[in-house]
Amino acid sequence: MIRTVSMDEISDGKLYGLNDMVKAGCEDCKGCSACCHGMGTSIVLDPYDLYRLMLGTSMTAQQLLGTHLELNVVDGIIQPNLKMAGDEECCTFLDGAGRCSIHAYRPGICRLFPLGRYYEDGSFRYFLQVHECRKENRTKVKVRKWIDTPDAARYETFIRDWHYFLKDLQAKTTPQNAKEISMDVLTRFYFTPYQPDQDFYEQFQARLRETAQARNK
Repeated sequence: MIRTVSMDEISDGKLYGLNDMVKAGCEDCKGCSACCHGMGTSIVLDPYDLYRLMLGTSMTAQQLLGTHLELNVVDGIIQPNLKMAGDEECCTFLDGAGRCSIHAYRPGICRLFPLGRYYEDGSFRYFLQVHECRKENRTKVKVRKWIDTPDAARYETFIRDWHYFLKDLQAKTTPQNAKEISMDVLTRFYFTPYQPDQDFYEQFQARLRETAQARNK
């Protein structure tokens, strides 16, 4: 999701890599779930997020869309996001104690928080959102540990490729082809199942290549 704010307004002015230490540690939140309320449509899922959710919940994409997810336009392209529900607008995956019921396979944006990603020059680094988390006196933790994702380097490659793939598509989207592009993205990258006994990243890269070939015909 494209943000049009100054980094000076929202960050500590630093950019971080996987092996850097950052003040993001919140001691397991200690009962706080503020970041799981009132997020609107901002928790956008990428294909790996949905893949993990499907494996973790044993639900199909269609079943998740009927309960925990919804579709919205993000920078011109329709993508899934976590649904907020009820008067408190809370994530539907919160349990009765206010804890995340999908913590082991939560989406990438949730794993990052209160970090964000800053994209430039075909890549990205992390930044600390200084006004977002209510926890005071946060502890230092290595970024790699904080995002809690296996094969972190390959995951970063996926995140980079997905971001710039969408950015390229957005530049080519017009009112006339917007629906076609969105449906192709949803069908090819979200709704067509990835085989769990095969490497996700290799399957994703194959779909990227198929998309490029189809659009170059």
